[in-house]
Amino acid sequence: MKYDVLQVLGMVMLVVCAQALVRLLVDKGDRGLLDGLPGGFLPTLLAYAVLTAAGVLLTGWAHSRAKALGRR
Repeated sequence: MKYDVLQVLGMVMLVVCAQALVRLLVDKGDRGLLDGLPGGFLPTLLAYAVLTAAGVLLTGWAHSRAKALGRR
């Protein structure tokens, strides 16, 4: 059950951050959820990229663990 929750959490994180990353690339003034992050465009871009990658890794890891336990 915990791997299912982690997989869903990773997917949500991936979708939200990837959407925000694309939005930031199209409109540099719209920083989304990380609007309060100091530094401007580049730190926000890097933060969204890292969070998107973390979502991918979390989703893949949780899926692999659930598969190893025979749940997939």
